[in-house]
Amino acid sequence: MGRRILSLWLPRLASERALRRAGVGDLALAVVEKRGPAEVLACLSPAAEALGLRRGQPLAEARALAPGLVTRPADPDGQAQLLAALNRWALRYAPWAAVDGTDGLILDTTGAAHLMGGETALAADLRARLHAAGFTARLGLAPTRGAAWALARFAPVPVTLTEDAEAALAPLPLAALRLRTETVEALARLGLRQVRDLARTPRAALIRRFGPELALRLDQALGTVAEPVDPAPPPAPFAVRLTLPEPIGLTDDVMAALARLLERLCDRLAEAGRGARHLRLELARTDGSRAEAAVTLARPMRDPAAIAALFDRAVGALDAGFGFDALRLSAPGTEPLAPAQLTAAQARTTPEADALADLLTRLGNRLGLEALSRFLPAESHIPERAFQVASAIWAPPPAPGAWPAAPERPLILFPPEPLPGLTGPAPPRRFTWRRRRLSTLSARGPERIAPEWWLDDPAWRTGLRDYWRIDTTEGPRLWLFHTPQAPGWAVQGAFA
Repeated sequence: MGRRILSLWLPRLASERALRRAGVGDLALAVVEKRGPAEVLACLSPAAEALGLRRGQPLAEARALAPGLVTRPADPDGQAQLLAALNRWALRYAPWAAVDGTDGLILDTTGAAHLMGGETALAADLRARLHAAGFTARLGLAPTRGAAWALARFAPVPVTLTEDAEAALAPLPLAALRLRTETVEALARLGLRQVRDLARTPRAALIRRFGPELALRLDQALGTVAEPVDPAPPPAPFAVRLTLPEPIGLTDDVMAALARLLERLCDRLAEAGRGARHLRLELARTDGSRAEAAVTLARPMRDPAAIAALFDRAVGALDAGFGFDALRLSAPGTEPLAPAQLTAAQARTTPEADALADLLTRLGNRLGLEALSRFLPAESHIPERAFQVASAIWAPPPAPGAWPAAPERPLILFPPEPLPGLTGPAPPRRFTWRRRRLSTLSARGPERIAPEWWLDDPAWRTGLRDYWRIDTTEGPRLWLFHTPQAPGWAVQGAFA
């Protein structure tokens, strides 16, 4: 069986990634990138193309033609991460897959297509799954990588399968050979516009004028020169190992061995500019069984002493049995941690932030990571929607000044609890709340809050609210509101 190479091209990868992040499927959207001093359209959604816009068009000109155009800045790093994820997903179709440029993949499907019911079924399944995920895909399957690349991008139909690379390439433009733009333009001035035109031209003359690249690309497409699919090697794991001449069982001995492992591991992390967020210590007993201890960190770290202290409790709980004779320490979760020069202000705040992160690490490994949460500001003036709850371990703390300046809010906020029998706009002198008879000592307000008209919230269908802070003679300090449109009162919070 000859080689079979599948080229997958995602012509709208950047714009479709932006649409997925926006949660919409059909929007006149363009991804914009800077080229010199100007901003140009780099990728368009189908709705934007339907407005007559084109790639490479200046943004100012596009705005004049389509005032409602939605734009997003180009994100090469995010696009590369998405393409890497698609590359891992594509391994379901072939044992060899690699990223091809900034918007494509290349798969070596030799001997694998029959597992999907044949090449036609494989291509149909691949394209259907990508379409369901919101991606436009073009496929070319040929005996060579160059021919597959050309068919995916220049064939008249979105899916092209061929056994004869030379015949399939003949009618395609010369740009399908992956030549530089200036080379294609120079060949066009000589009347050479299709791949078949090169076959009628003496090769020696072409090489003398355009260099060896032209002949190389043609030979790669026709299979005369091999061009394998070369997947990027997986990153080396951050792991170190220690084998002991004699078994150990005391906690102090295990911690001493762990300290040696941590020094080596942190040196490797420092060389890579990364810090550990999750560490796993695996210990082998002399009877062949294994034990394990793991910690998750609230911030990336590569300080051996600080990390060793976090392992102390987990190591003390291990059952050594007849002793441990081998240890392996790995960091399956890491994050970038480059050296940074601190200003005087940062030097004062960083130790406090690090101390909080270390406290969260200790609590999280003892109580469970899911038990720790923090509040983050949200863009809403509605009290119950002005914050969001996030993981204290994985969500970074809000930046200074992120919380908007607002009147004092209750310490405890709960769903509104109606106070029956009260309708007037003035704060009630006496009312019953949770079976308690309360008397108003002082009242401060009102603070008028209107509902968000762009959201249909059933709790706010009664319209705007006038909030009052009520101090009662009996002690509770409550947050009451009155609804003028549907006269009534309710309690929504309690102050400290």
